[in-house]
Amino acid sequence: MLSVSELREKTEDELLTELTQLKRESYLLRFRMAGHEFKNTARVRDVRRQTARVLTIIKEKKVQTTDAVDKKEK
Repeated sequence: MLSVSELREKTEDELLTELTQLKRESYLLRFRMAGHEFKNTARVRDVRRQTARVLTIIKEKKVQTTDAVDKKEK
């Protein structure tokens, strides 16, 4: 699991790749839990929280770029 500072250093494309991997893992974990094949239920929570972190950082980067563009226009 990556820390927030490590995630902030990544580019938007790298963050989108990370998000895709997390969503895929979440999908697979749900199936394992439904089939009672999964013992580490805390991993589901970790993946969900990491997904939220990645989405938050993507949103922050978009806001920063729009703010920078707005300042240049003024």
